[in-house]
Formats: sequence, C-alpha cells, structure tokens
Amino acid sequence: MATPVALRVFEGLARTYRKTWRGSVISSFLNPLLYLAALGFGLGGLVDRGEALGIDRYVSFLAPGLLAATAMQAAAGEASYPVMAGIKWLKTYHAALATPVGSKNLMNGHFLWIALRLTFTCVVFAVFSALFGAVAPVPALASVVPSVFTGMAFATPITAFTSRLENETGLATLFRFGVIPLFLFSGTFYPISQLPGWLLPAAYLSPLWHGVELTRSLSLQTATAWPPILHILCLSAWLVAGLLISYRTFSQRMVK
Repeated sequence: MATPVALRVFEGLARTYRKTWRGSVISSFLNPLLYLAALGFGLGGLVDRGEALGIDRYVSFLAPGLLAATAMQAAAGEASYPVMAGIKWLKTYHAALATPVGSKNLMNGHFLWIALRLTFTCVVFAVFSALFGAVAPVPALASVVPSVFTGMAFATPITAFTSRLENETGLATLFRFGVIPLFLFSGTFYPISQLPGWLLPAAYLSPLWHGVELTRSLSLQTATAWPPILHILCLSAWLVAGLLISYRTFSQRMVK
C-alpha cells in the first residue's frame, strides 16, 4: 500500500495541511473536548449517582466512546468533502492523474494521510482524557489504536461513496442520516442494551459500536460485549470492502 508514489501523494496532502490546519482545530480537537467536559462532568454529575454502568464515574465511560466517535467523524470529514473537491471543485485529482501517479496510488496516499490525521487527533484527545482524569494515561494512549482502526473502517467506504456522487447533496444526506445517528445510537453515550430491541441489529452492524467496544475495553480494562476478535473482524470487513470498492469507483470516475 505504501508505495513510493503513494507516499508522494501523502506528502502532498501533508504539505497542504500545513497551510490549512487552523481551520480544523475546532472540529477535530475543541468540539470533542467540549463534549467530554459538558457531558462527562456536567451530565456525569447526575449519572454518577447511580451504579447502572458498573464504573465509578460517567466521564470514564464516556471518554473512550467519544474517542472512537471522534475518529469516525474525523474520518468522515476527510473522506467526503475533500474527495469531492479533488474530483469536482478543485480538480486536484485530475492534475495528479496527469502525472505518473495512478488512481490506486492516489487512493493509497489519501488513506495514508487519513490514518495520520486520525492518529494525531486521537492522541490529542487521549492525552486530554488522561489530563482530565477520565482514563489512566497508559490505557488512554493504548486506546488510540482501536479508535484509529474504527476511523479507517469509515474512511474507506465513505471515500467509495463520495467517488460515485455527482454533487455534494449526497454528502449532506450521509452526515444527516448516517454519521449523526451512528454517533447517537452506537454506544458512545450509553450501553446499546438501553436501545429498543428492534434497533439492536442496526447497532451490531455499525462499525462505530465495534470500535467503541474495543476502545472502551482497552481504556477501562473491561470485557467487550463480543469476543474481541469478532469486533476486529467486523471492522476489518468494513475497511477492506470499502478499500476495494473505492479503488473501483474512483478509477471508473477518474480514468476514462
């Protein structure tokens, strides 16, 4: 995957981000921290009066879930509008494909860049979770791995989806009826056992739920709802399927 040509694509995206990183500070770093502070300590002060979660503080339950959800949102952001811009608005992908860069290398560089962005975002969030006392430092940093994995399980299929769109209307629909509902109903804020029974199958299919389970398990040293290997296999299936489909859809869209 990390061929020299793909690494050049990755380098180009990194150099661009050096000029634009300020625009992502709020969405990538500040918003999740505000969620953690407001819900973890504000709402958590009420939740902590009960013992339904089996932990001492709600903020400790919330922080790992928010870490995985932050990875999902960051991945969705990188795999949607920037891809549409490269294809339709700025046409940077057309320029890249006019060089020896092939469509597959372009996609590989794109995914490498997303992986780095997710790692940076998740490390910052994990550090602040540890500073807030929500999670111990070592487990907090260890939970970066499953959270990045979760983000990549969203990045590849969303890139494939975006590559097929003719305009940005579909992206608004994706966030409104896909990303936001998953954020709310995939175990980030409460166990999915609290959902109506008819919603549970949808939660089980969600990559975010599997990512939340793995991230929370590492952060809090607790057992996962399913054996960890099943969570990993489900995330891997989303990632690999999205990767293969994105190769095909992007090539069909860009290579005439």
